[in-house]
This record gives sequence, C-alpha cells and structure tokens, in this order.
Amino acid sequence: MSEQDKAHFNMVHQQLRPNEVADARVLEVISTIPRDKFLPPSLRGLAYADVQLPIGCGQTMLPPMVEGRILQALALKGDESVLEVGTGSGYFTALLARLSGKVISVDYFEELSRQAHERLLDLDIHNVDFQVGDAAKSWPLAERVDVIVISAAVISIPDDYLNQLKVGGRLLAVVGKPPAMSVQLVQRINEREWQTRSLFETVIPAMLHAEPKAEFEF
Repeated sequence: MSEQDKAHFNMVHQQLRPNEVADARVLEVISTIPRDKFLPPSLRGLAYADVQLPIGCGQTMLPPMVEGRILQALALKGDESVLEVGTGSGYFTALLARLSGKVISVDYFEELSRQAHERLLDLDIHNVDFQVGDAAKSWPLAERVDVIVISAAVISIPDDYLNQLKVGGRLLAVVGKPPAMSVQLVQRINEREWQTRSLFETVIPAMLHAEPKAEFEF
C-alpha cells in the first residue's frame, strides 16, 4: 500500500467514521475516489488532511469532514437529479455523480470546470453536465431537480433555487457569515412550503458575488 493509499484509508477510518459519518454508501464512494487526483502535485501530500486546500482561481477544496457530513445529509438515492453550484476541483462532483443519476455542475471559472471535466473522464464518470457562469443568485434549468447543493457560503438561500426543487426535493447550503455559519438542509414540502433544518456549524468561503456587504463603523 502506497503512502497516499494509507492516507486515504486513514481519512475514512480515523477521521470520517469516528466523527458522525457512518452512511455505508457515502464511506464506500469516498473510499473509492482518490482525492489526491483533484489537486496539483505540490498539494497532493495534504489531500487527505482535514483542511481546506487552494485549487486555483482563488478557490478552495473543502475539508473532507465537511464534505463527508454534507454528502451524508443529502441521502442521495442513486437515481436522482442534482444541481451542484460550485464545481471547484471536481472532487465533490465525482462523489455526487457516483451516488446519483445525473449531475449538473456549474462553476464561475471555465478553467476549473474544464479541469474537473477531465478528471472525471479519467475516472470513467460520464453522468455530469459541466456548465460555466455566474450562479450566485440563480441558474436556468430545463426542469426541476431532486437535489441542489450550494458548495460556498451564502447570506441567504436565493428563492430561485428553492423554486427549482421538485416537491419532496432538498437543498443544502452553508448560510451566514463568519464566525457563525450553519449548514442548512431545506426540503420542499409542497408548491408553497419548505422546511429547514440546521445540521451543524462550520466556516467556509463565501460564494463569488454573494459575499457579505461591508459593515461601516462610525
């Protein structure tokens, strides 16, 4: 077993399992996708550490613990449609793709989207539609989806995304600003009603063009 393989194994069994990530399907998919392949060579030694890592264009890869807990909270059923807002490195996209039917993944940066697409093709993952543009407030979809994941922090969840959920669908986003951010899971109950649960607290970077406005002190 290589050093990277050992680090991968330890991430799953010493970081995720003891810390509330217990879903067997989630642990299996995290175990099978090599996280180091989604980072530049200079950072691959840190791929399995529980830290945020830079991926270019001023963006970061979330820590494995946050990714694992988010993926578990989504409880993907295998055949669902997913909109991911924020492709980033493509690692979380790959996890979503393995656990769902189809993923639409949007990123503001064409370079990141292209790199992610190439990485997923190398892993023989073909059920992702990569798109590029500013999705800070909305993103046009041909039809409603089962699941939406917003992978950067927002001050509030845009109404357009809530309305793009199918009835029974769910949206996960990190809401707030430092030092108080909450991972929220929203389920659409019917055409006019949504139910929100706060899952856990974390701090992650704000979505581009959805950053908190500066507060003036007098």
